[in-house]
Amino acid sequence: MERPESEAKHYQTFEDLEVYQVAREFRKAMYRLARQLPNEEKFALTNQVRRAAVSLTNNIAEGHGRFHFLEQIKFMLQSRGSLDELLDDLNVCEDEAYLPIDEIVSVKQEDWRVHKLINGYVRFLRKRASEHSPRVREGSEDNPLDDDELEDLFSGRFNPSSLQHFNE
Repeated sequence: MERPESEAKHYQTFEDLEVYQVAREFRKAMYRLARQLPNEEKFALTNQVRRAAVSLTNNIAEGHGRFHFLEQIKFMLQSRGSLDELLDDLNVCEDEAYLPIDEIVSVKQEDWRVHKLINGYVRFLRKRASEHSPRVREGSEDNPLDDDELEDLFSGRFNPSSLQHFNE
């Protein structure tokens, strides 16, 4: 169900996104889980879990900072890849009996919740990209620059040979 325009949420930063908030809580849960792993896994699985968990939220944040919907989607897919890595790490914990099975099941349920939110956000971004210009607007463009103004602005700032293929 779509909200009326007056009720639509307006996001200011990546921290306002529900997908980021839930992923952040999941990252915290994975850090807690990593602290429970045996010492022999300190530089292997523990390190891998921590890096993938940080990558999960870092990619959401970095994607939000991009100006094109397609770039945002790319980073969300990378985030989803990190989430899948974490799911496999949970499988390792289960296979090696590093943690109680009920704890692993509980964390896996949270993993799937984050997964659904990422997929939903990707669908939203794809819809926006297909409906509008793929470029995200920072604000209103009351007076966009025309070609002559762009030429004046950038002339002499680039090596002409680097722009040659654009002029052919």
